[in-house]
Amino acid sequence: MELKKLMEHISIIPDYRQAWKVEHKLSDILLLTICAVISGAEGWEDIEDFGETHLDFLKQYGDFENGIPVHDTIARVVSCISPAKFHECFINWMRDCHSSDDKDVIAIDGKTLRHSYDKSRRRGAIHVISAFSTMHSLVIGQIKTDEKSNEITAIPELLNMLDIKGKIITTDAMGCQKDIAEKIQKQGGDYLFAVKGNQGRLNKAFEEKFPLKELNNPEHDSYAISEKSHGREEIRLHIVCDVPDELIDFTFEWKG
Repeated sequence: MELKKLMEHISIIPDYRQAWKVEHKLSDILLLTICAVISGAEGWEDIEDFGETHLDFLKQYGDFENGIPVHDTIARVVSCISPAKFHECFINWMRDCHSSDDKDVIAIDGKTLRHSYDKSRRRGAIHVISAFSTMHSLVIGQIKTDEKSNEITAIPELLNMLDIKGKIITTDAMGCQKDIAEKIQKQGGDYLFAVKGNQGRLNKAFEEKFPLKELNNPEHDSYAISEKSHGREEIRLHIVCDVPDELIDFTFEWKG
């Protein structure tokens, strides 16, 4: 972890506490919290315990002049900072650690967080859209939506947070939208979308050009892999070819 870069980013988060009451620097508390959570801490007491155990390590990057704060202090201070500002700093840190490589493939996908549905408060489950660098095995961007159906509007916001020039962006069928394709192109990236029924004409054209019965012996360059996933064996066939005449009209609708 590039913790020195992390300290540079979190140092800009405003501290709204009264200065004369402060015993522990905000940057120290955030450094402690981030390191502890990354290491598996699940609660405020876990974070305090992590700090006591790893104080010498933490002092390499922070002051910790008064030692490790108690868990109540950690909880109170963290709850007072701006979530949006913290999110911005954390993502900027991830981006800083993520070297700009033109060969990278960034996978954008949405997941519903387990146990985030709160029936008593009439709150729906939290849905998170993440950008995952396959080259670095690192989430380099993330945005929250209220529903899975909001992915279409959330993906452009997520793209605004990323440097995608020279990179390939992949999404599932939900993200297969002309506006998203155009935005990726404008930011200098390329895209690989899954096509399903939500793009009816395009999906039908693919099915007619590449019928399943003919995929056992494809006439174009191809590569197949087999893997076991979710209790079943999956065979993935990749075919590379120039744009067929049957699909040429779609190139005017889909940028790139």
